[in-house]
Formats: sequence, C-alpha cells, structure tokens
Amino acid sequence: MRPWTGSWRWIMLILFAWGTLLFYIGGHLVRDSDHPDRSSRELSKILTKLERLKQQNEDLRRMAESLRIPEGPIDQGTIAAGRIRALEEQLIKAKEQIENCRKHSDGPGKDHEMLQRKVANGVRELWYFIQSEVKKIKSMGEKDLQRHVDKLLEDLGHQERSIMTDLHYLSQADGVGEWQKKEAKAMTDLVQRRITYLQNPKDCSKAKKLVCNINKGCGYGCQLHHVVYCFMIAYGTQRTLILESQNWRYATGGWETVFKPVSDTCTDRSGTSTGHWSGEANDKNVQVIELPIVDSLHPRPPYLPLAIPEDLSDRLLRLHGDPSVWWVSQFVKYLNRPQPWLEKEIEEATRKLGFKHPVIGVHVRRTDKVGTEAAFHPIEEYMVHVEEHFQLLARRMHIDKKRIYLATDDPTVLQEAKSKYPDYEIISDNSISWSAGLHNRYTENSLRGVILDIHFLSQTDFLVCTFSSQVCRVAYEIMQTLHPDASTYFHSLDDIYYFGGQNAHNQIAIYPHEPQTADEIPLEPGDVVGVAGNHWNGYSKGINRKIGKTGLYPSYKVKEKIEAVKYPTYPEAG
Repeated sequence: MRPWTGSWRWIMLILFAWGTLLFYIGGHLVRDSDHPDRSSRELSKILTKLERLKQQNEDLRRMAESLRIPEGPIDQGTIAAGRIRALEEQLIKAKEQIENCRKHSDGPGKDHEMLQRKVANGVRELWYFIQSEVKKIKSMGEKDLQRHVDKLLEDLGHQERSIMTDLHYLSQADGVGEWQKKEAKAMTDLVQRRITYLQNPKDCSKAKKLVCNINKGCGYGCQLHHVVYCFMIAYGTQRTLILESQNWRYATGGWETVFKPVSDTCTDRSGTSTGHWSGEANDKNVQVIELPIVDSLHPRPPYLPLAIPEDLSDRLLRLHGDPSVWWVSQFVKYLNRPQPWLEKEIEEATRKLGFKHPVIGVHVRRTDKVGTEAAFHPIEEYMVHVEEHFQLLARRMHIDKKRIYLATDDPTVLQEAKSKYPDYEIISDNSISWSAGLHNRYTENSLRGVILDIHFLSQTDFLVCTFSSQVCRVAYEIMQTLHPDASTYFHSLDDIYYFGGQNAHNQIAIYPHEPQTADEIPLEPGDVVGVAGNHWNGYSKGINRKIGKTGLYPSYKVKEKIEAVKYPTYPEAG
C-alpha cells in the first residue's frame, strides 16, 4: 500500500490547490461602479484575502516540494508544486486585475475577459490531468482501492462542475452578459456590412473579382469550407467573390437554388484581364483572378485562418475565447442564408422532430472516415461527455428531460443509442442517416439532410463529436453566430478545432517545463510551440520551434498565439 499512500498525499495536495482556486474565484473581480464607497471597502477586503491566500499557497508550495514519490516515471510532487506555483501567479495577476477594476465602466476590460477564460481553461486542464492520473492508480487493482478512487473521481467531478458554474455566473455578472450580447451583435453587424459592401460593387464591370468553383472533390462540409477559404481571400484582397456553382454535384441548379446568392449585383466573372493566383502583389493589375484549392495555393497570403483582422483584434480578444473561429463563422453566416423553401423545410422539421431545449448535439461520423481520417468511437464514448454536461447544465437550469439530437451517417447508431440509453429522449431522423451513406451522398435529398443535421447541431446547447469531421466543425462555426461566445460549447473525441489548409497553429509558452519522461519536450517562457493536438488528459502534443523537438507538454503551460493581420480598410457604414 505504500505507493497508494504517496499518491494519496499527492491527490490531497491537488485538492488543497483546488480549494485555494475556489476561494480565489469567489473573490475574483468584484465591481460595483454605482456604489464606489462600498466597492472600495469590498476590494480592500478581497486584497487582504488574496494576501492571505498567497501565504497559504507558499506553505503549500513548500509542502509540495518536500514530496518525493519514487514510483512511476513522473515526479508527482514536482508537478503538484508547479501547479501550486501557477495558482499563486494567477492570484498575483488577480490582485492586479482588481486594482484596475475601477477604471472600467463600459463593460469588462480585455484582460478581464482573457484572464477569466484562462482560469476556466486551467481548471479544465487540471481536471483532465487528475482524471488521467487517478485512473492510472485505479488500474493497480484491489477492490477497496477501486471503490475509493471511484468516489474520489465523483467528488472531483462535483467540484469541477461547481467551479465552472461559478465561472458561468461570473461571466454574466455586473451587466457583463448584456454587454457581451450587444458587443457580439455590433461586431457581427459591422462585419456583415463590410462583406455585403464588398459583394455588391456599384459597377460590376469594373470591379476586381475572385472566381471560386464550388465543385471540389469532397463532401458538403468540405465544399462549404472551400468556399469560405475563397471568401476570406477575396475579403483580404478586396475582390468580389464570384461563386461558380452550376452543375454542383449536390444540386445541378447551383448554390443559388438552395442558399441566397453571394451577390445581388455582381455574378458575372467577365473582365478586361484574367489570370490564376500568383500572389497578391503580382495580381494587382489583373481584374479577374481564379483561385485554386487551398492545397495548391502558392504563394500563401496572410489572410488564411487562423489569422484575424488587426483592426478587430482587441475587441475580439475581449469578447471571444477563440477569435479565429469567430472570424471564420462570419463568412459561414453570410453564406448560410437559406432560400425561403429551405427555411420552411427547417421550420417543418423542427416541429416534426419536437426539437427543443435543453438539448445536446451528438454527431457520430462513421462510413468513409473510420480507418482513414479518424478512429472508431463507440456510442458509449460520446455519452460519457453528454451525461457530464447534463450534470453541469442541471446546476443552472431545470432539466425536464435529458435530450440529445443525434446526427450520424450510420443508420444503426440510432437504434443502438435508444436501446442502451432508454432514459434519454433521442431526437433524430434516420432517413438523413440513410441519405448520408456513400451510395446516396451526392443527391439533393442528401444535401437537404446534411443541411438539417448541421442546423440542428448548431442549435444545441453543447456539441459532442469528432472535429475530424467537417460537418461538426461547420455546426460549431454556426454556433458562434448564435451566442456571444460559444468557444467552449463542445467536446471533441479526437482533434482540436482546425480549418483545412490553415496556416500554422502556434502557442506561446508562459511557464517553463522540464521533461519528466522521454515523450515530453522542454519549454521556456516565450518559446513558440506548433500545436499538433490536445490529448485531453492535461497534455498536448506539438513542436518546440526553437529547438525543433516534437513531444508532449502540459497544456496549461502555454497560451494561444493570436495572428492579427492588417486587412484593407472598409467603410464602416458601407
């Protein structure tokens, strides 16, 4: 039992750290601009409490550094000490943030919002880490030990949901929720006006144009993202997008028979000169440019995801947890404007299926993906995260029924889910699953089905899926247009979010890391890390670009590197 005793000391240390974090969140960023005297007294009390917590953390840090657990390749005492030091640094930053609270009267500051999301992300990553490590202990055997660990995991889950609930209410406090809604609408309206201005030039015959053919050799989600990529290049180069969609493999009549046209005034590709993409500088004097698929694009302009416009970057960082997804979503929003017949179909399907909230979206992609681009995931793997999120939702709303919207290209999944989870209400249309099969995929009926699936998935309160599927990524993108910030409304069983053909996804190290195993890489603050993926166990995989070494690193020791690119100026009111 000696190994268990050492591990138990480590787990108790983590629980102490969690308790410290709970105290910290409870006192975090109190602000009452209408009552400045009371606000000052409250802030003074909070600052005193933070000083006391800082001393407690110093005591915990010394305790952690004294722990030495010889079993296993990872020194858990060192890791725990590192996490407590990280919490202490967050407390110091929180103190600085509280000092600045009095300066903000028109909504929260950018740093407030970024710090809030950083704390939330740190808690999630800590939870992944503890789950992973405790499961290792669980595999040791002994029935009593297993029961004890099961109870420990259950208790930790309650704590994690409690913290996340507190953070939800924090994000809505002091009028912040209303500010977020107003700011999200204002930014969306601004970008949609700019796109509309670009797409409707006063004189189409003189306008600079970029031609995009929708018929890329792939499925609907992939083709939609192909058009989004074209649109983003058109926006960055101030060219009107001309979408060629006649004889579209999904609808021979073209894009405009399903969605509204991308332009009301300029759909003719003619011009005085035409050429293929050879770079923004080389194409300046060519009126009409034909764009290849993103895989063949050379040279690559800076406007590709995951870049965002420089003039919107401060506002986006303040508003949204993943600015690059929000920026992509704006082009998806413009493209995803249904024709009246499709709008009616969606309304009828909503009534027929009995779609209502609360509901969690589950997308199970099988057929052509499994064994090539993605691994097989049983329905049980999805439902673990569905159940976990319903427990979280139950802390802030009434759950009349645990309800999921199930979208899949495998017709057998619906019956399997119903038999294994009878306590759930499962909303699904199996005819869509049949139409999504490989033999029926490129038909108008299949197009209707995938559009409906994406619509309903985007309307859910949370998504559980595999981001290796473009269908789920499109649904997640649309979801961003329906909420001020839906960046955390998902759990992917495989990939992190990405945009096919994107430029490098980089992170910046904010804490040093000394490898504990041969699979890990070292980090120093400021190192740029190219992200390969998140393993959802507290660790991510990537390459340290400074030393050229690939391996694992703790996810909480990095932050996103936001690429803000200077775009051409568009009229604000245009």
